[in-house]
Amino acid sequence: MDSILIFGVFNLPWWGIVIATFVLTHVTIVAVTVFLHRHQAHRALELHPAASHFFRLWLWFTTGMVTKEWVAIHRKHHAKVETPEDPHSPQVLGIHRVLWSGVFLYVKESRNRETMARYSHGTPDDALERMVYSRYPKLGMVLMGLLDVLAFGLLPGALIILIQIVWIPFWAAGVINGIGHHLGYRNWFTNDASANIVPWGILIGGEELHNNHHAFATSAKLSSKWYEFDIGWMYIRMLETMGLARVNRVARVPRFTAPVPTPDLRTLQAVLIHRYDVMAQYAKSLRRIYAEERAVLRSTTAKDARTRQDVERWLRGDLAALHQADRLKLAEVLGTSRPLHTVYTMQTELVALWERSTAPKEQLVRRLQDWCQRAEESGIAALKEFSQRLRSYSLEHV
Repeated sequence: MDSILIFGVFNLPWWGIVIATFVLTHVTIVAVTVFLHRHQAHRALELHPAASHFFRLWLWFTTGMVTKEWVAIHRKHHAKVETPEDPHSPQVLGIHRVLWSGVFLYVKESRNRETMARYSHGTPDDALERMVYSRYPKLGMVLMGLLDVLAFGLLPGALIILIQIVWIPFWAAGVINGIGHHLGYRNWFTNDASANIVPWGILIGGEELHNNHHAFATSAKLSSKWYEFDIGWMYIRMLETMGLARVNRVARVPRFTAPVPTPDLRTLQAVLIHRYDVMAQYAKSLRRIYAEERAVLRSTTAKDARTRQDVERWLRGDLAALHQADRLKLAEVLGTSRPLHTVYTMQTELVALWERSTAPKEQLVRRLQDWCQRAEESGIAALKEFSQRLRSYSLEHV
């Protein structure tokens, strides 16, 4: 018996302990991304009761998190993103605080009764949840610690349970909530600072593709480009094959037809549905026009290299996210280039289409028609080509 406690039932070599640790923590990551995030928080998929309860049990064993608390905090993050009410925005609280103290921000928000009441609807509320998981959230980790020691030995087991406990607070609460709103690349110009950390979502179950998620929050699949990989989606498809999951929604892929002569209501609806793709394509047009106007900018008020670099960086990113001082500086530079000024102004008008999507549809259709007409009469080739693309968005297969 003493030998079992010291060396464990399996008595693994050091590399076996490393593999076991990775597998156990990876199961926790899968439980968070598939069960808590995509299933519970966003209802992007349905899970068979057996799969759902396995994930709930496993999270109780390894994290002590209460489902309704995690879901409520995450939903509030989406509802109040990058505002003082966001539970964990590095844009408001600072990157270091969110990265290194994300778990404390989570605990603080979990005690907010208003958050729990408003955002936790639809989460498990059965007898097991009330009598065990929510009532004794730390008991599961104690039991898992005992199992780890029994399976792998005293020292390795203690180390494994420690890693299991800190894995989610660091990677999910710290890295995703922190780095995912601070550094990375952006496929979609969302109204927040969300970014994809890397294009291969493996270590954190696909959550690395955070900008994609904020653009299509109810999508069960987080990858959107051909070079991106979402391992969480792979597991969902595996569960689907076994009859343990059913996907409700994935991000819509834009469909195109021949350009309509005049944009109509269906064109407007397609443009609104695919607005993130619309703005990504518009950004490409902006960069193309900037390249054509570079010589003009060198000979005008933007002749210093630093200013030109700033303008080019701003045009590569999301213009709507600029600070006021940068907007003024950009406006001064764009005043020296009619094409750049035109496309920048028209971008603002285009964004207004979905910002005013509650306005009468007939009014929005007329705005879209007027926008396309002015784009095609602007004398700017890239803008004319973009207008033709805009008139090609279709509702087919949507």
